[in-house]
Amino acid sequence: MHMGLLDWLEDLGRAVQFSLRAALASPAALARPREFTRQFYRVLIGALPLACVAGLALGVVIWMHLRGVLARFGGREAVAYLPQALALAVVLEFAPIGAGLIVAGRFGAGLGAELGSMRLTEQIDALEVLGLSPIKLLVAPRVLACMLALPLLTITIAYAALAGSYLAESLGGSLSWTQYQAACLRSLRLRDAVPATLKTSVFGYLIGTAGCWFGLNAHGGTEGVGQAATRGVVSATFLVLLANVGLVRLIQVCT
Repeated sequence: MHMGLLDWLEDLGRAVQFSLRAALASPAALARPREFTRQFYRVLIGALPLACVAGLALGVVIWMHLRGVLARFGGREAVAYLPQALALAVVLEFAPIGAGLIVAGRFGAGLGAELGSMRLTEQIDALEVLGLSPIKLLVAPRVLACMLALPLLTITIAYAALAGSYLAESLGGSLSWTQYQAACLRSLRLRDAVPATLKTSVFGYLIGTAGCWFGLNAHGGTEGVGQAATRGVVSATFLVLLANVGLVRLIQVCT
């Protein structure tokens, strides 16, 4: 048991060191625009359809729940605050965490499987023999792509959710688009929306490093590739949820 704890602590230390090296190498990915652009396209365009559908569904569902609760406990006067409450909930929390979980599920597994296959086919070993850094060539573009794509996906989900909520309002409510838009923006401040959106860059960093870490350390044949993909998505999801709690508290303290 004692040796197991020491092994776990050693692996944790190596993972932290790897994440720091990935963070330092990420800006250098811009020097290789072709690879960075390819990875950015994979993350953004690959997750865009799901983000749009998730946003629309999220807006409709939140509208239905909030309208019923406000009408039950506050009457018609409370229902007037529905657009404001919905906009705050979507922009400050549901859109960022939704974008993080979508990319964690889709790209975390993909990174683990892709780099795990490269490790098992000795492509990464060949880079190291040639004196090239896998972190700079493979990890940095993927991490930076996740960091830059996630805020854009967050904005997409937020707009889709507000559009979905207005669609529900137009069918079951009484506000016009101009009134609904004005009501949504009434309580939404830029100093609240910007940190909530930018915190997803931290999610992207955690997703990218987690997926790459398990992919580069894959072993055991094709079963190892599957395990790397599974561990990548599970770890990325866990880190996104954990980081969200800390970042929300940090934003509250700073603002």
